[in-house]
Amino acid sequence: MPNSQTSHIRINPNRLRADFDALSQFGATASGGVNRPAFSPAHLEMRRWFHEKARQAGLEILSDGAGNHSARLRCGPDGAKYLLMGSHLDSVPDGGRYDGALGVLAALEVLRTVQEQRLKLPYHLEAIDFTDEEGTLVSFLGSFAFCGLLTAADLEKPRGDPQALAEGLQRAGLTHESILAARRDPAQLAGYLELHVEQGSRMEKAGVQIGAVTHIAGIRFFRLTYTGSPGHGGTIPLEERRDAAWGASAFTLAVREIVMGGFPECFANVGRVEYRPGFFNTIPQQAELALEFRSPDPDQFDRLEQALFENAREQAQRFKLELNIEFIGKRDPARMDARIVSAVRESAAALGLSCTSIISRAGHDAQALATICPTGMIFIPSQGGLSHSPLEYTRWEDCVNGANVLLQTVLRCANLDLSS
Repeated sequence: MPNSQTSHIRINPNRLRADFDALSQFGATASGGVNRPAFSPAHLEMRRWFHEKARQAGLEILSDGAGNHSARLRCGPDGAKYLLMGSHLDSVPDGGRYDGALGVLAALEVLRTVQEQRLKLPYHLEAIDFTDEEGTLVSFLGSFAFCGLLTAADLEKPRGDPQALAEGLQRAGLTHESILAARRDPAQLAGYLELHVEQGSRMEKAGVQIGAVTHIAGIRFFRLTYTGSPGHGGTIPLEERRDAAWGASAFTLAVREIVMGGFPECFANVGRVEYRPGFFNTIPQQAELALEFRSPDPDQFDRLEQALFENAREQAQRFKLELNIEFIGKRDPARMDARIVSAVRESAAALGLSCTSIISRAGHDAQALATICPTGMIFIPSQGGLSHSPLEYTRWEDCVNGANVLLQTVLRCANLDLSS
């Protein structure tokens, strides 16, 4: 398909806006955000709405054993593969309206536009909503199941509350067995594209309209536990104490210095610290930390892990504590397909939009899809870099730009051989 024949085609911005405004009412909060954790009543109700919009457009509906939902358009030859687009419709508690939702709605709009233009492509199109990307129950439940990366252990020991997972699966009519059987054959897939807000401020600060994502940072999760001795907080001399809080606090501060001092492309976060026994007048015998760190580069990942844990052990020795480091899980760094990255940049240029290569510091479903098929991501600016917040906001002009770049990238991929 020559690009000159399709370069004028644009999505319908009014229809996309109407869908976005309607979707934002599901789980709407008084603060202006949305509350749609995976398998919550609002999340399931919204999915029924998505099905109805797809049916109204004359699209096929597909649901799998992990609760992933798709709208399909057959616009290729018989037996053709599917080029997927999408993201997720679930949210963090009291999250923002754009995160995930925009990518799914833009994918649906691309299908409707291609359908209205009666375009014939070398592949069929599918707009997919992956389950529980936000990890309220099981991190990347839908996309990991889709790619065959989810294990029985992930479901038996979920990141979230096991009871909440069991109740959510019951509401959605899913089982552990159905989830583990949801793997899609990679031979059916031509590739995957995902439009998303940046969730950071780099593009806004640079005044850039489109981000062509080149890598997605990996994440490693650990639980660190310092153990000392309890005692009376008002009688035991400070020099004699084995205070677990001191080790945990010193390590937490060191994390910042280690990353800023030697790993400028990486991030780390101590998201929770719990002291036990946890009384005003008792020296903490135990301090448990939830640690995650991120890197786009595997080698740098390993060096950062070594530096962090060397310091953790130093703090244990300094304060005469025992230290246990427990591995919780990981998401490997992902490289986006270079051909799709180029197609994104060319599409932005053809639309007269500024574009930059960018690394995603947050995790996305594209991270999983990159393990089984050619994958690409498109970023648009986030105002103030805010996300996972009801204050999350992206200008509608940028949303339309992103959807049009998604459309043009889909059309440009028709000229690429993504099978190799």
